[in-house]
Amino acid sequence: MSNTQQLEDLTTQVRRDILRMVHKVNSGHPGGSLGCTEFLVALYNEIMDRKEGFDMDGIGEDIFFLSNGHISPVFYSVLARAGYFSVDELNTFRLLDSRLQGHPTTHEGLPGIRMASGSLGQGLSVALGAAEAKKLNKDNHLIYSLHGDGELQEGQNWEAIMYASAKNVDNIIATVDLNGKQIDGSTDDVLNMGDVKAKFEAFDWIVVEIEEGNNIDAILKGMAEAKSKTGQGKPVCVLLTTMMGNGVDFMMHTHAWHGKAPNDEQLESALNQNPETLGDY
Repeated sequence: MSNTQQLEDLTTQVRRDILRMVHKVNSGHPGGSLGCTEFLVALYNEIMDRKEGFDMDGIGEDIFFLSNGHISPVFYSVLARAGYFSVDELNTFRLLDSRLQGHPTTHEGLPGIRMASGSLGQGLSVALGAAEAKKLNKDNHLIYSLHGDGELQEGQNWEAIMYASAKNVDNIIATVDLNGKQIDGSTDDVLNMGDVKAKFEAFDWIVVEIEEGNNIDAILKGMAEAKSKTGQGKPVCVLLTTMMGNGVDFMMHTHAWHGKAPNDEQLESALNQNPETLGDY
């Protein structure tokens, strides 16, 4: 895409998709999905080097792994709007026999999905394997991944974080969504992780901070900086500060919408705040 307005229009439409998907089945995770909408829209439509079509190998293109798979509504919408599968298929979200399950899976062969995710803490390990495969294949493209801040409470992350720097995996950009919320409350109250930046730096990662993680221009600038720091012998972490439920006033500043669908009245209010831009499915 060529300009910020196009990306913002797509972001608004993806928000509508998220809200309508979870409302239809009265199930899903709108809060984190809405908070990461700008990031994933920018990633798939401006930042990543992608090929037409889809294959599991991903040779000759950048690859993305979603670790916090419960935010599948935003992932499915962005993939569909990027042409991986029909936008109409969003109608099947979380239905029996659908390829669009609550957490992404690979056995249904949904284009764009390269790992099953939902069991938190595993995505970075998978992403590092793919990054090392890129090196073995002499493929200079990058691996991108996304993780929740509450997800960092899972111990496997820290094994992977230690491995990445020890083995000089410098073709990966791992982004952490710092929204400060998880299903049981604030991350500080559930299990305070302290200074996340200092932790990554202590594990010898390069850290880039994007303090306006719901601002398209800030995301583009920050990710360009992160990309410029790859290939220097160290892995790169992006700390993306977002607002859970961004774009819907009553879903912001609370963890309550981590995994709850809006009712009819709430949906109407939320959609009024996000007018249709590119056409509903």
